[in-house]
Amino acid sequence: MDFDVLVIGGGPGGYVAAIKSSQLGLNTACIEFDSTEDEKVKLGGTCLNVGCIPSKSLLDSSYKFHQLKDGLAEHGISAGKPKLDISKMMDRKNAIVKKLTGGVSHLFSHNKVTSIHGKGKLVNPTTVEVTDIKGKKNTYTAKNIILAAGSRPINIPSVPWNGTSVIGSSGALELEEVPKSLAIIGAGVIGLELGSVWSRLGSKVEIFEAENNLLPMLDRDVVKVIEREFKNQNLNISLGCFVKGSKTSRSGVSLEVEIEGKLQKKSFDKVIVAVGRRPFTEDLLAKDCGLELDERGFITVDDYCQTSLPNVYAVGDIVRGPMLAHKAMEEGVMAAERIAGKKMEVNYNLVPSVIYTHPEIAWVGRTEEDLKSDGVEFKKGNFPFAASGRALAAGDSAGLVKVLADKDTDEVLGIQIFGNGAAEILQQGLIGMEFSASSEDFGLTMFSHPTVSEALHEAALAVNKQAIHIGN
Repeated sequence: MDFDVLVIGGGPGGYVAAIKSSQLGLNTACIEFDSTEDEKVKLGGTCLNVGCIPSKSLLDSSYKFHQLKDGLAEHGISAGKPKLDISKMMDRKNAIVKKLTGGVSHLFSHNKVTSIHGKGKLVNPTTVEVTDIKGKKNTYTAKNIILAAGSRPINIPSVPWNGTSVIGSSGALELEEVPKSLAIIGAGVIGLELGSVWSRLGSKVEIFEAENNLLPMLDRDVVKVIEREFKNQNLNISLGCFVKGSKTSRSGVSLEVEIEGKLQKKSFDKVIVAVGRRPFTEDLLAKDCGLELDERGFITVDDYCQTSLPNVYAVGDIVRGPMLAHKAMEEGVMAAERIAGKKMEVNYNLVPSVIYTHPEIAWVGRTEEDLKSDGVEFKKGNFPFAASGRALAAGDSAGLVKVLADKDTDEVLGIQIFGNGAAEILQQGLIGMEFSASSEDFGLTMFSHPTVSEALHEAALAVNKQAIHIGN
């Protein structure tokens, strides 16, 4: 055998699995592909190259521009008319990407992980065929194989990409100027984040969503606050509508949109298709390799990411569960640990999710809908950031924290946050939930004052009608 562990895919699940395997004393190699038809991908996968990291760079840059233009007057600060340099903003984003992807290469070298460039295909339980960028094929063998090929954006036939006026999420991170009008198809995580970026920079943004409810994974009382705030930010979101067709011209893109049963024509400079992602399993499995895909294109695995072939694991976006980098990373670690004979497992009941709009949206655990459908009796507590001294001092008081707990045991079952710093606040709650903390435990924990984290403390107190700074 050439290796103890061979990993196909250099994204968060793959590179973490490779590093962990090597740290556990296993001779490890990682195969990453140089390019595909719709995304340029190097080490770090979609997340570092064209996803999590570059989008957060533009989200932060665009929010700073928005603050300078519209958000500092109440603080007594006036800076005149701000000037926007999109080219420099993109250069900053690209520099961050380059630093982080280069960091993965350094980690491979430091941890003695062999890096193989090309596209890997599982031939049989111990053999992988690798095709390089020039079409040359090489074969490698390993005692264990971890599949971590990631995902790709979904294209829709009614609005095909053309790489210029109709683009996917990757292209939306490379625009060279701010479009005057911008349509986004899909009001999920990607659509809302990209809409925030370009709206702040000056685009007139319209978002079209087929679902009748915005963010159906959240409780409706939280979503009502989110919808109100997005409306204040001039994010025009149309729900329950379908884009039936598109026509491109020199002047832009014309969309045929069905809204409330009526077909409307709308024109835009640019259109971003952000309707979700699909597992990237094309040419990953040879026909007789022993593995098959399910009806949705995912590889079937057990709770430990082991496939039907005992020495082959699959992690990240090509298996069940949310397509999140941190979920893929934990699965990569688990696969490596399992191969090394250890007993690690992932708690899939507590996978946190974040949408990096401003304010941020973050949640973990169960919703009211989940609990009601399962017949679980619960109690709840809310606390608005408008009652937070720190949030008011920062001029950033939109949103709330919501905590759900079991009616009898008081164990916290779910947390939803819409507000400044929601992602960081949620992580505090998640640590407590990992150890089955009750809302009383959160209430008895001392929080620094003044902090926005106190909103979690007060929401937990409100579960048992003991909140101090709001009425119960």
